[in-house]
Amino acid sequence: MKICAIICEYNPFHNGHEYLLKQAKVLSGADAILCIMSGNFVQRGEAAILEKHERAATAIDHGADMVIELPTVFATSNAEVFARGAISILSKIPCVTHLCFGVEFGTAEEFLRAGNLLATEPREVSEMVKALTAQGVSYAAALTRARQELLQQDLLSSPNNILGLEYTKAIIASKSNIEILPVPRIGGMYHDEFLHEQFPSATSIRKACAENKQNELQSVLPENLFKPLNNANLIDLSIAEKIAVLSVDATALSNTLDCVEGLENAFKKAALLPETLENTLTSARYTTSRIRRIALQNLLGIRRDFVFECLSSPLYLRPLAYKAEQGGLLSTLSQSTLPFLSCGQDKGKLQGTAAKCLAIDLFAENLYSVLSQKSYQNKTIVKRTR
Repeated sequence: MKICAIICEYNPFHNGHEYLLKQAKVLSGADAILCIMSGNFVQRGEAAILEKHERAATAIDHGADMVIELPTVFATSNAEVFARGAISILSKIPCVTHLCFGVEFGTAEEFLRAGNLLATEPREVSEMVKALTAQGVSYAAALTRARQELLQQDLLSSPNNILGLEYTKAIIASKSNIEILPVPRIGGMYHDEFLHEQFPSATSIRKACAENKQNELQSVLPENLFKPLNNANLIDLSIAEKIAVLSVDATALSNTLDCVEGLENAFKKAALLPETLENTLTSARYTTSRIRRIALQNLLGIRRDFVFECLSSPLYLRPLAYKAEQGGLLSTLSQSTLPFLSCGQDKGKLQGTAAKCLAIDLFAENLYSVLSQKSYQNKTIVKRTR
């Protein structure tokens, strides 16, 4: 069997995602498309707009053959850890031959060249990052500028390209034989808030839902994608995150990924103010997404040391949805060196780091149910038939 993988969030699923699934099938010639998808909390440091099983089922209905969950520890981390975590899992699944991802521009050869140049993060890059952050530039912006200067090309000027490069670097570092298939995205760009007529971005869809303008989505999404958004979960994490900040000491907070340079003290002070943490702490040096991720990982009890422990440890495969006729894919995944958790009782297969990582996934599920005021506990794997 030949498997093409896609790393995704589907927050929410839209026409562009369906286009990528179709392109992945054609370009890879794979027998099956395997998606590894973020659960109920995503890399932006927010709660997903729809529950994970619902998003996974939609992906199956539109071209995926199976969706497995990206552990919450990775799904809520920065781009580098997000990519490394996903690749660490995919590289242990037999027959995964390709990784397909959307980009603004760039060929596989360009991404591989850049990935090989940056795989060990050259000294000149780290020195330039240090100099720029000292001037008040955010770490993410400083890293992008330093890498662009080294590569002498504009490959890193857009969000999807940055993530695509992280995937490429992670594949190179893991010495995996997975081939990359970058596909230029069409329609609305990643951060576009305007509802593109045929291919609106996830950002524009979330914005319409937040402003109670779901009616505007009817003209740009098919009914089976539009209808679930009438029950979108617009979860406000701000109060819960402040309580979590106040509930731990500064030392524990400082051991949250990307919480550096005394940011823990700023969080402690900001938690007592009426404004949200992100509104108080976002600056030229610290982006909104970074502040959100720190607050979310603290809320979920995810600490920096444990993130890196998970990156270096074998974890598990946890399916969310699959096509009933893809028995061959189920058989292939069960042959992985990672435990395949097909039901709740399977958690007994796990020990040590993997067991603790799953415990965070389970806590995230319960937290999402509480904050959305909907019952999502005991959700089972979604099986779709033609």
